[in-house]
Amino acid sequence: MKPSRLDQIISQSKDYPPITVAVVHPVEHNGLCGALDAAEQGIITPVLVGPAERIQAQANQSERDISHCQIIDTPHSHAAAEQAVLFAKAGHVQALMKGDLATAELLRAILNKTAGLRTERRLSHAFLLDIPRYHKPLVITDAAINVTPDLMAKADILQNAINLCLALGIPAPKAAILAAVEKINPTMPSTLDAAALCKMADRQQIRHAIIDGPLAFDNAISLQAARDKHIQSPVSGDADILLAPDLEAANMLAKQLIYLADARSAGLILGASVPVILNSRSDGSEARQTSCALAARIVHHTQQSLTETLTDS
Repeated sequence: MKPSRLDQIISQSKDYPPITVAVVHPVEHNGLCGALDAAEQGIITPVLVGPAERIQAQANQSERDISHCQIIDTPHSHAAAEQAVLFAKAGHVQALMKGDLATAELLRAILNKTAGLRTERRLSHAFLLDIPRYHKPLVITDAAINVTPDLMAKADILQNAINLCLALGIPAPKAAILAAVEKINPTMPSTLDAAALCKMADRQQIRHAIIDGPLAFDNAISLQAARDKHIQSPVSGDADILLAPDLEAANMLAKQLIYLADARSAGLILGASVPVILNSRSDGSEARQTSCALAARIVHHTQQSLTETLTDS
């Protein structure tokens, strides 16, 4: 297989100590082995949270040694999610990783008003894709959490994606706000939201990025397509982020690129007090390792920013 630009993220994550990650309910092969593979790469130190007997049985079936792993025994997946969130809230782990449970079940624990990991910003999901025919990794959001986000939800989703890019060392990421057309159309709410988001960026309500929209997919990705339509945009042909109008559009776009264009992917939930590594149950070890490396980059970037802030003060 051709080397991926996402491999560089895995490689760079090894320059730092592994982050401690609560792996929630890892009772099937992909959920358990993906975490163990990331541990073997020196990216994470996993804490396995779930029914201990089922975790050990899966390790035996997969012929993996988990004797070196801390296991927190819980009776079922619901309790595993709650316990993992409590560990993160207490600072015992630096990130969460979805194992073999429903995303909604994990989100319920994260969003608990008293015991959860809420911040002032809405949670959102971001795919990071390496697409062979595009010249750099591309973030697509939100493909998993916010079904029909309104304007303020989109602002949070966009800022979460921008912050991810900053953690990856992109100082001023370029974000395209997608719609079906490039002009403002009052009958198409996505175009009105795009225009409002651009003005919010002008007023520093969304920060640290170059934003333009509405842009259709072709002129967001292709500079020639933008020129053919007489569109002058600092984002066209060089986007780092694609903000889709809704979950269905983002999900279909990302999965089309994965299955039809051989894109390699990683995925995170952003906006909580710790990053949450989120992969499909069908994702293999490679996607899970890259997602762990992404979470590690965020953790180390946050720590570095905090140290710099304390030093400056």
